Amino acid sequence: MNTSASAAASATAGLPAAPVPVLSYSPVVLPVPGRPVDLRIRVSAPATGSGLPVILLSHGHGPSNHLSSLNGYAPLADFWASHGFVVVQPTHLTSATLAHLVADAPGAPFFWRSRAEDMSRVLDRLDDVERSVPQLAGRIDHTRIGLAGHSLGGFTASLLLGAGLTDPDTGKPVHLTEPRIAAGVLLASPGRGGDVLNGPMAERWPVIGAVDFSTMTAPALVVAGDRDDSRHFTDLGPDWHADPYHLAPGPKSLLTLFGAEHGLGGIAGYDAAETTDENPAMVAALARLTAAYLHSRLTPGSPAWPDARAELTSGPGAVGRVESK
Repeated sequence: MNTSASAAASATAGLPAAPVPVLSYSPVVLPVPGRPVDLRIRVSAPATGSGLPVILLSHGHGPSNHLSSLNGYAPLADFWASHGFVVVQPTHLTSATLAHLVADAPGAPFFWRSRAEDMSRVLDRLDDVERSVPQLAGRIDHTRIGLAGHSLGGFTASLLLGAGLTDPDTGKPVHLTEPRIAAGVLLASPGRGGDVLNGPMAERWPVIGAVDFSTMTAPALVVAGDRDDSRHFTDLGPDWHADPYHLAPGPKSLLTLFGAEHGLGGIAGYDAAETTDENPAMVAALARLTAAYLHSRLTPGSPAWPDARAELTSGPGAVGRVESK
């Protein structure tokens, strides 16, 4: 565990003023007994610095093969790593890259429990991960762990942050809270179930409507696009993606991005054809806002979040609005 003086010295500092070069290493392979395939992860980290906080990043379930894997989300992972975070990206069993290997495995096709367990397994073996990546050993602060997830990854993140779940198969309550995670970011995450879950995909994904946000007590930033109208799940409109903010107890913040659809400007990959709202400027702003939020949550006294919020969500050039509770 690294408790270096540099980490203590950064207690009142914001994000680095300029990005630094990034080291990216993959795959780090973690054998997991009972998992149908080994857990493979990508680790991205700044080339310099110590006492580095961690962001676990859970991918979504889009149509592309490799964006929903350790190879996706470079626009976020690159920025976060270049600004002082160690970013850890697992390939969950829902990835299209594994479909031919796990189609008949227990938990298919949703693997909702396995997805959350992947993150806990990474934390269990963070020492091994750190030693496996060249030039990273001794540079991670194991006490500062953040989390982010997009779409289905946001659903996974909500479970790790404390949301409960009624198992659709057994009817029993399930809690997969990970207490080592200090704060999280939910990006275009699904909302509540019940009568509002009335779209054509609702019956195919019953687990989406089985979540209970009332127990999601960990600090979180919920990010929703004001044009993210997920009609395949609900006719509630873009407000559905703000449910994790409204239905969970504080401390929470809600960032509503202006003009953003489900891709939030293109966070899943550079120049991804599946992005319906390509907006590099929005992605850059979102990367900074999310990094700032997690930096302030993981580094008490850091002004990164209020500074970024004031610059990017106020005035005529605001990329969105923020409310908090």
